Amino acid sequence: MSETLHQNEDVEILASEDPGVGLPGRVKLPGYSRTMGPQTHLFAERDRLQGLRWQHFDVQQLSPTVGAELIGLDLTQELPQQVIDEIQQALWDYKVIFFRDQPITSEQHVSFASRFGELEIHPFLPPNTETPELVRFEKNDKAGGYENQWHHDVTWRKTPSRGAILRAVEVPPVGGDTLFVDAHAAYGGLDQETKDLIDDLVATHDFFRAFARLVPDEKKEEIREQYPIVEHPVVINHYQTGKPLLYVNRIFVTGIKGWEEERSFALLDLLCREFEVLEYSCRFKWEPNSIAFWDNQAVQHYATSDYSPQRRVMERASIKGSQPARG
Repeated sequence: MSETLHQNEDVEILASEDPGVGLPGRVKLPGYSRTMGPQTHLFAERDRLQGLRWQHFDVQQLSPTVGAELIGLDLTQELPQQVIDEIQQALWDYKVIFFRDQPITSEQHVSFASRFGELEIHPFLPPNTETPELVRFEKNDKAGGYENQWHHDVTWRKTPSRGAILRAVEVPPVGGDTLFVDAHAAYGGLDQETKDLIDDLVATHDFFRAFARLVPDEKKEEIREQYPIVEHPVVINHYQTGKPLLYVNRIFVTGIKGWEEERSFALLDLLCREFEVLEYSCRFKWEPNSIAFWDNQAVQHYATSDYSPQRRVMERASIKGSQPARG
């Protein structure tokens, strides 16, 4: 008998099996609103994705329902249409896909992105000077990262982008990862009472929440006319798969239509916290010439801001989308 065991002989061990045996799925922490336990609503999608097979590339999943690296493709070459079609299907299935070691030029970046639809120009972010279709995020000791909040891109547009392709130009030695979260899993994690409450609600979205300081006072009226406050359902159906998706974020949403402010933000904060459940997300560690291609309806993303004052330079092409809808 070991000395340690001898010293603890007076401890009565009450457990004969794992404490999880017999618990009914997720349980609430006493006194708190959050729950703990297995996310059983993910299991069917997890099993479906694990059964997929692909003709033109191999796949390494990053998490059970969201995120996969596509292996065996060379994006410096013009790909046949059947390969593009299979990449598109992989995007619909995994919601965000990644490519490593792709030393493409800005022109090749635009050319590849254009295979999936018409590209949009962002009015409030600086472009690559030679390629206006590419937004350039250049972080350094003078410009910190302020994208560290879960969000879908440009929901202040009447027709937010369908997808985005982000390329790492320069990455810090440590930090600067991007996380992606499954908006269908977030919706599925809500209790039925909350789903019933939000299924017919509409949220208002406004670019002013994030970009007002970039607009000169004398142009505010003109820009407001060009980009008015828009309304999108709190829950939308994916334009391709039809899956219900939670579609609110803290960056651009100004409230729930018809609700007073305090009640609006209480509900919005509750919904946005659902995106913070780790089981719904994957995390991507960037390397030079890495690429992420995400479905801007199916996922939200979060760029960690833990590398300042080191440099992080990324370029993004965004693909025009359609107006989000419910049903």
